[in-house]
Amino acid sequence: MKITSVNVRITEKEDSRMKGIASILLDDCFAIHDIRIIEGDNGLFIAMPSRKTATGGYRDIAHPITPECRKVFETAILDAYKKEVGE
Repeated sequence: MKITSVNVRITEKEDSRMKGIASILLDDCFAIHDIRIIEGDNGLFIAMPSRKTATGGYRDIAHPITPECRKVFETAILDAYKKEVGE
């Protein structure tokens, strides 16, 4: 699996921890949209797309299974975000 494209849209609003929304393309054939870029207490992180459950909680629609895969996604998305904001 290779991330072949990352698109970041900046959404910074005052007093909001959400800094942007990302879409990624895997192997030029599979897209994942609505990955949120969040400013946490320990820095930026990504939150995968999710939906609200009947019980009021949230469940990821798509997500990496292994920590290594999550790190690949996070690195690619946060690098693209930093490039977009000029860091």
